[in-house]
Amino acid sequence: MSFRQLLLRLTRSLGASGPPRRLWWYPALDTISMVGSWSPSSRSPAHWNQVVSEAEKIVGYPTSFMSLRCLLSDELSNIAMQVRKLVGTRHPLLTTARGLVHDSRNNLQLRGLVVLLISKAAGPSSVNSSCQNYDMVSGIYSCQRSLAEITELIHTALLVHRGIVNLNELQSSDGPLKDMQFGNKIAILSGDFLLANACNGLALLQNTKVVELLASALMDLVQGVYHENSTSARESYITDDIGISTWKKQTFLSHGALLAKSCQAAMELAKHDAEVQDMAFQYGKHMAMSHKINSDLQPFIKEKTSDSVAFNLNSAPVVLHQEFLGRDLWIKQIGEAQEKGRLDYAKLRDTIKAGKGVTSAIDLCRYHGNKALEALESFPPSEARSALENIVFAVTRFS
Repeated sequence: MSFRQLLLRLTRSLGASGPPRRLWWYPALDTISMVGSWSPSSRSPAHWNQVVSEAEKIVGYPTSFMSLRCLLSDELSNIAMQVRKLVGTRHPLLTTARGLVHDSRNNLQLRGLVVLLISKAAGPSSVNSSCQNYDMVSGIYSCQRSLAEITELIHTALLVHRGIVNLNELQSSDGPLKDMQFGNKIAILSGDFLLANACNGLALLQNTKVVELLASALMDLVQGVYHENSTSARESYITDDIGISTWKKQTFLSHGALLAKSCQAAMELAKHDAEVQDMAFQYGKHMAMSHKINSDLQPFIKEKTSDSVAFNLNSAPVVLHQEFLGRDLWIKQIGEAQEKGRLDYAKLRDTIKAGKGVTSAIDLCRYHGNKALEALESFPPSEARSALENIVFAVTRFS
């Protein structure tokens, strides 16, 4: 039985309500629908599915769950059985498991898909023929396909780890403490299992530069998420006094480094020179940044947004709004939006939308999209390059 079949059996009975209100990793809990989602609702779902479907045909086969082939083992079967014990609880690991299976918007495996597309777009090196003996399918080396799977494993492991609940902030409505403790143990062990498989796959590539690149990407991820966690852990609503330049540096660590360095590593595996590697890095970086800003914009541009839906007070539109407004006036607006000690997100959202933060964030999203397209100009015209361009167009589309 495949891992997908195991999860399908598991998630048919996952009738748990939502996750607890406070998670150790929040606000970065992008389990499937927020930061980890590559299908912002400002785009037509049918259009997005078409973009992904056409891209998958170009690389040879669907990428969904391709990274899980190495997980068909007794260890994972045991983890799946342990997760079943969480059915009926409110632990967020259940939400993650459901999302891993019911990926209706084709957004989970896009990082691996981008790595495959840029590998095919670049093709073999014209100056180094040492890779000619490597296996190649649909214009992509087998080692590059392995790299795409490793990238997905690392990202999925991070999603699982982000489901860890902060036990110090539990309330009675969140359910029994023992359920949360057990769920945390499973989240830690299963996330570590995925990372261990990723590390094993990296070693099998036998390329020290690629290992260094992916190891540094993992370090960047941890550093970036640690900052997000420390920011969200504060009890007050006073946000960081950071400018957009600092925000971009921090966001690259937590959201851009993995894709950027994976794209660069794919070029290294094909023995491309430093210039081609840098262009691949730039595409991955700006593509990821554009996507993150699009995700941050969703609470402000979606046609159907619940008034009670919270948003990250350190997201791109809010940081830009604060930068235009000034720190003192921003703190005053937060105070005016509080009622009985609780923040009225609907009122604050309307205040931000009336300023320049949202329109500036849209411009910034398109700026990074254009930089990603510029990076592709060094690649020869091909179906793979067109697919990479279409992904950028889809992410930066707001009408």
